[in-house]
Parts: sequence; C-alpha cells; structure tokens
Amino acid sequence: MDVSMALWAVTVLGLAALIAVDFFIGRKPHDVSIKEAGIWTVVWIVLAALFGLGLLVFAGGQPAGEFFAGFITEKSLSVDNLFVFVLIMGKFAVPSQYQQRVLLVGVLIALVLRAIFIAAGAAIIASFAWVFYIFGAFLIWTAWKLIQEARADEPEEEYEENKLLKAAERRFGVADRYHGTKLWIEQNGKRVMTPMLVVMLAIGTTDVLFALDSIPAIFGLTQDPYIVFTANAFALMGLRQLYFLIGGLLKKLVHLSYGLSIILGFIGVKLVLHALHESGVHVPEISIPVSLGVICTVLIVTTITSLMASRKQAATEQGGQPAEAEGTQKDSIDVK
Repeated sequence: MDVSMALWAVTVLGLAALIAVDFFIGRKPHDVSIKEAGIWTVVWIVLAALFGLGLLVFAGGQPAGEFFAGFITEKSLSVDNLFVFVLIMGKFAVPSQYQQRVLLVGVLIALVLRAIFIAAGAAIIASFAWVFYIFGAFLIWTAWKLIQEARADEPEEEYEENKLLKAAERRFGVADRYHGTKLWIEQNGKRVMTPMLVVMLAIGTTDVLFALDSIPAIFGLTQDPYIVFTANAFALMGLRQLYFLIGGLLKKLVHLSYGLSIILGFIGVKLVLHALHESGVHVPEISIPVSLGVICTVLIVTTITSLMASRKQAATEQGGQPAEAEGTQKDSIDVK
C-alpha cells in the first residue's frame, strides 16, 4: 500500500484530535461508570470499523483485511495488558477517580513507544528478510511460554517496578502522597515527581514488554507500517475504556492465555512459512482471510469456554460452602 507523507500527516493529526477530544471529555477526575465505559468502548470500535471500511473503499480488500486482522489481534493481546494494569493500580494505590487520567496518559506514552518499535521493525524487515525467521521463532516460543504459565496455575504475582522507573525515582524523588492530578510538586525546596507521574510511566513503559510479542505478531499479518501503526493506535486508544468495562470480568477469562498462545503460535508459523517462501522454498502461505477466521474463532471459543468454566467453578464453590459449614457444625457438636 503506497502511503504518501500527506496521508501519514492527516492520519496522525486525526488520531491526535481524537485523543484530545477523549482527554477533554475526561479531563475532570471522576469514577468511570460501566455505562460510560461501554459507550466509549463502542465508539472506539466503531471508529476502527469505519477506518477499516475506508481502507476497503479507497485501497481495496487486501489492506482492509490486514487492518481488521491486525486490529483484532492487537485488541485481544491488549486485554492481557489489563491484568498487569490492575496490578499496577493496586501497587500504587491509585484513587479510583484518577485512574482514567493515569490510563489515558500511560496509553499515550505506550503509543509513542510502539510507534518507535514499529518504525524500527519496518526498517529491519525492509533490509533483512531473514528476520521473519526470528520473529516467527520468537512468537512460537512465546506461545509455548504462555501455555506453560497457564498450566502452572501459580498465584497472582505482584507488580515489580522496572529498572528505568526505579532510576527515575532515585534521580528526581517521589512525593509521599497524591496531589490531585499534578505530576510535579515542590517538596523541601526540591522539585519531585508525584505518584501520579510514576504510575503513568509505569503503565507506559510496562507496555513495551507486551510490544515485544504484539509488534512481531502484527508484522506476521501485514508488513505495511501504515496498517501496523493504525491497528495498534485504534487497539490502544480504546484500552482505557475497556479497563473499566471488563475489569471485573478479567478473572473470568481463565482460558485467555491458551487462546492468545494459539494465536501467537499460529502467526509464528505463518511468519516462518512466509520466510521460507521468500527464500525460494515452495511452501503454502496462509492468506489474510484464513488468518482473520482463525483469530476470530479462537477468541470466540476461548471466551465461551472461559465463561463456562468460571460459571462451573462458581457453582462448585457455592455448593461446597454449605457442606463445609455443616461439617464444621457437626464437628463442634461431636466435641460437645
């Protein structure tokens, strides 16, 4: 897809305008209701769908299919980010009325960092075709790692600050409490960061770790930097509302890791086949319609099985409580 600098400029300005509107509407700190989160989640999905339809009309079915496949993949992978965001919010004890501001700025930082990753990835792919082997192998390894972590069934881990964040805290210092939405304050004659700025940086820099698998994954669906960037942008910009919408449902998505591992493994195989094809080996390549179908099917099946398993577990726990209580009462009677 041939994208002019003018189109790039219009796209970036358009996304910046959408972010500005989102910031303006949510500028006043408040607790986000399920209704508000639901409305804005639908708005961002509709905007992404309209953008994809625009690609279909003006660029053809191939770019549109690549965008939708990339958007759905990035959106599903971003849901996994929400688990870590919950840990970060708890770690820094972010007041509920400030969480939307934290997520908005944190996601904006993540988008800028991802744009750098995308530019670097596009440059590497353009110069070295063999990098597809590395991307493919990395995604297959990541898929296997996700399965191993899901099967381990380990207790929920606590969030640990990365080295960059710790270095910033040592360099500038951190206030002992929140000061509204302020990012810097004067304390003992020294300008220090507030916890608000620290948690924003935590959200933004932590997303870089997720980009290590999501960026290669979308490059496995399309090598067009414009589509890669816009799919990431639309997936990330709706992440804040998704956090408030499905925050309570995250623990019910018990099979999400399995679904994501299947998607990453599938795209990894697709990348390896593409690399072999580029090397002159006659192997079948997986088309975008097939990729889109597999990704959607895996997500639907994973969601259904997760909700069924969660419902069954809840029913088992509710059924076991009375029996346990009865047993305890019986034991106390026997003792008497």
